[in-house]
Amino acid sequence: MKNVVWPYKAKFSVKWILLALFASSSLVSGCSMSVAQPPVAEQNADLLDADDDGVINARDECADTPYNAVIDNNGCSEVLETVARDDLHILFANNSVKIPPSFRSEVDDLARFMNKFPQTKVQLKGYASPVGSAELNLALSNLRAQVVEKALLRKGIAPNRVQIMGFGESEPVVTTSQKQTEILSRRVTASVVNKQKSVIKKWTIYTSS
Repeated sequence: MKNVVWPYKAKFSVKWILLALFASSSLVSGCSMSVAQPPVAEQNADLLDADDDGVINARDECADTPYNAVIDNNGCSEVLETVARDDLHILFANNSVKIPPSFRSEVDDLARFMNKFPQTKVQLKGYASPVGSAELNLALSNLRAQVVEKALLRKGIAPNRVQIMGFGESEPVVTTSQKQTEILSRRVTASVVNKQKSVIKKWTIYTSS
């Protein structure tokens, strides 16, 4: 048995070919070949960092941050506050304005403190025991404060940094015995406080501590 292959000849009409070409050209011409440009966002915020602290100007609440300072999220440096204090307490003998040798170190310590912190000032408060006339005790308390003032001036403290005030017998030290009250009330006291604020620096390999 023989396999018979019948030849097939496709016959295309010229008319149909032209119509197909016209349709395809119409489809191509109807589609745009250009790509639309993406929208450009308008930037209004200040993205610069004028003080170079890592926080842009638009968010920076502290415009002049010190160099190499530790900062918070608002661009402000972190500050450490230190407080130093020195208290003076000198007792006097009855009717005396002489600083006893055992209390001279009180003057030395206060003078040393005030020289270390030259912006500090002190008020020396003089007192007397509740014995004798109030007028005499007021004068005695002022003289005691003046003696301590002169001792500070000899240590190099400027006069405009020292103020004296006498309280007489108005503020006695209350104890369980009259004698003890008299001893502790004959006094000169003072308290000097120095507060300093310093910017915390970032740690580097050159940081000493």
